[in-house]
Amino acid sequence: MTATAPTERFSSRVEDYVRHRPDYPPALLDWLRREHGVEAGWRVADIGAGTGISSRMFLQAGHAVAAVEPNAAMRAAAVEALSGFPGFRAVDGSAEATTLDDASVDLVSAAQAFHWFDPVRVRAEWARILRPGGLAVVYWNSRRLSGTPFLAGYEALLSEYGTDYAAVAERHPDDDAMRRWFGDGWRGSVVFPHAQSMDFAGLRGRLLSSSYAPQLGHPAHAPMLEALRRLFEATAEAGRVRLDYDTRAFVGTLDDATAPSSKEPLP
Repeated sequence: MTATAPTERFSSRVEDYVRHRPDYPPALLDWLRREHGVEAGWRVADIGAGTGISSRMFLQAGHAVAAVEPNAAMRAAAVEALSGFPGFRAVDGSAEATTLDDASVDLVSAAQAFHWFDPVRVRAEWARILRPGGLAVVYWNSRRLSGTPFLAGYEALLSEYGTDYAAVAERHPDDDAMRRWFGDGWRGSVVFPHAQSMDFAGLRGRLLSSSYAPQLGHPAHAPMLEALRRLFEATAEAGRVRLDYDTRAFVGTLDDATAPSSKEPLP
């Protein structure tokens, strides 16, 4: 396992990830319940659960959640944060091999990590663990790259200092690709606005939670933080800046005959 492998990219960033990554808008769960019949009693498998940001959303709404996460450090952070919820269970498994029982969950949730997964293998695995007629919801916060001086400046900073930013940033599939992935099981999609308002400490932590941000000891680390400070001082209002997101969500069933073949990968 290399340091840049998807399951290990965030091992040294757990504390910043816990404190500074965005959550998801409450409207997302409202949409699942109102438009797609998701009920509080549904059992959820949260795949690639990380430190538990998405799991918390379902736990607070009354769901039992199996948080599947292969990274030991991130899984431990989720246990520390969420073990007080009676319906929480941490699972040492991957998106493609969850270790969960057949037909054991009503809803599969996959948030920010979906673009790291093998789309063909996960579709088969999630179809296996879902009960007949169960739903899969795939969603992520897509950071806006422009629209304000701060957003444009932050994107320029990442492009200049990120170690492999161009290769891994904003690699999420588009709407057509997700529709193809669900096939005949497609049920719908939605976009919600979301945002983080941060002081400089929060912005610094948000940046350092990103897998492409050079860490202490890297020659670009100090220059990057100096550039971040200059950007903050030039664009902050009342001591804060705002990262804007579009939260995109896609939902459907997986128990149909139109799964994509290995010749039809997502972009």
